[in-house]
Amino acid sequence: MDILLEEIISLDYGKIVNKALDFIREYVSSSGVGGAVLGLSGGVDSSVTATLLAKALGREKVLALIMPHKETSKRDVEDAIEVARLLGIPCRVINIDDCIKSITTSSPWLTKLTDKVVRGNIIARIRMVILYYHANALKRLVAGTSDRSEYLLGYFTKYGDGAADFFPILDLYKTQVRMLAKYLGLPRKIYEKPSSPGLWKGHLAVEELGFDYDVIDQILYGYFEKKLTLNKLAKEVGLRAVDVKAILERVKKTEHKRAPLPYPKLRF
Repeated sequence: MDILLEEIISLDYGKIVNKALDFIREYVSSSGVGGAVLGLSGGVDSSVTATLLAKALGREKVLALIMPHKETSKRDVEDAIEVARLLGIPCRVINIDDCIKSITTSSPWLTKLTDKVVRGNIIARIRMVILYYHANALKRLVAGTSDRSEYLLGYFTKYGDGAADFFPILDLYKTQVRMLAKYLGLPRKIYEKPSSPGLWKGHLAVEELGFDYDVIDQILYGYFEKKLTLNKLAKEVGLRAVDVKAILERVKKTEHKRAPLPYPKLRF
């Protein structure tokens, strides 16, 4: 194993779980609501988040929504249902194809939608609308499932999966989340599954990002936590400097997703 990767995943996962549970209990309690709602995809991030919510709040106070569309992998839906069953939390499967069609046909001059990224953003935002619909109706909070790797890369949809009331695992890199899933006893097929936002058929993170997260996390960790220079980082990870720069450029280009909303100062 790469030395830098070994350093990333060498954490006290018992302590992490306790801190996460305390945070969830305190935040939900101070908000005066009755529980949490989350989108369960069958991936490692949402599965770990669901597990922490169930442990912190009690199974009956966590509602998982599984929101497939026509290109969603059958395996992902089955895995999500299995995770909900293992945790003993209520789950609902809501097909969102009609919602997608309603939006994509609402503007006659845009009916020929061919850009899969634009369509993917619609899917992510529809899911968040549905999550907030249930959360508002049930007087609960929406729990986000993003991790630190996705956050730094801007690998999320603005006002889609990037919107939520709180994010229990946002401080953990993807490789750390996988180790946490293993620690929590989730099925191997969940924490070893290739990462995918599931926004179109065959959608894999590695194909969009260019590298697996075990490589990307070393770049992000080395740059943000260890403050390594680009050339030193490239040497540590065993990549060309141009490849490391490409990942860091993605971070820079997506800064608008993490920044406070911009507005002009109009009062003098």
